[in-house]
Amino acid sequence: MMHATRLSALALASCLLAAPAMAQTVNLYTTREPALLNPVLDAFTKDTGIKVNAVFLKDGLQERVAAEGANSPADVMLMVDVGQINALVDAGITQPIKSALVEKTVPAALRGPSDNWVTLTQRARIVVVSKDRVKQDAITYEDLADPKWKGKLCIRSGQHPYNNAFFAAYLTRNGAEKTEAYLKGLKANLARKPGGGDRDVARDILSGQCDIAVMNTYYIGLMSEAKNEQKSWYEAIKPLKSSFANGGTHVNVSAAAIAKNAPNKDNAVKLVEYMLGEKAQTLYADGNFEFPVNADVKESAAVKLLGTITPDTTPLGDVAKNRKAAANLVDKVGFDN
Repeated sequence: MMHATRLSALALASCLLAAPAMAQTVNLYTTREPALLNPVLDAFTKDTGIKVNAVFLKDGLQERVAAEGANSPADVMLMVDVGQINALVDAGITQPIKSALVEKTVPAALRGPSDNWVTLTQRARIVVVSKDRVKQDAITYEDLADPKWKGKLCIRSGQHPYNNAFFAAYLTRNGAEKTEAYLKGLKANLARKPGGGDRDVARDILSGQCDIAVMNTYYIGLMSEAKNEQKSWYEAIKPLKSSFANGGTHVNVSAAAIAKNAPNKDNAVKLVEYMLGEKAQTLYADGNFEFPVNADVKESAAVKLLGTITPDTTPLGDVAKNRKAAANLVDKVGFDN
């Protein structure tokens, strides 16, 4: 009996010793590309000893976590676009991120309601112009509706998530009536039907089809390194310092949320905090020419290429709430017709 009891005690001790090792994992669900995230995740594991089990999904992340319910293994959900990340909150599958480091590092406007998500990197949406035909260096978004640009503006679909977020930010700042008038002004200035991608507007500036356009900054970075015709598109444009009147630059985000039923909550917080550190911010942001959210990171690839930005202080959680209303206004004025 003593021998059996001793074996049981040894077995229990062995389990207890093994438990912490088994617990040193964190499960990440993300819609980002593996090549962009893996360098950061490998560094996190090397520096903390916590293994990251990453599930890379093209789409359907919210639906999958919701379907898995209380038994979902998801700890951290990492997505691009404020509408997508805020939809996780609306679906009831997140929980507040309680972290002094998060509060210190990330401005309140770049965190979700009740800190249910947190920005990791920023993607500025700015105005670019023909380097040869336009001489100014700065602009307000409001100025895009000025008749002086009639027949000179190129932009992708007004219903694309990038423009939807931009118009929702305008709506949050100015209300429906002024936003409708703004959209009509933009439509009157179009050089062509809205469409294509952000890089296509640079191509159309090179060809002379338009003089001014709206695009995300990371596309400018990617074109700057291109080995094909996109390099000439990059060389034809000049990024302008872009902001709302009496405001800052409109940004969209990549952001992280902690799952409501996270089985490894402590490690989830550690991963989010790690991704806000200077080392990870540089690795992650530079992979796609995005702007770090950590103000202590001064030498990112995006900043070197485009200079610093001052993000607008309109809370992105409020912007997300206005996305449907913005989409309805785009349809009302026939923006994409």
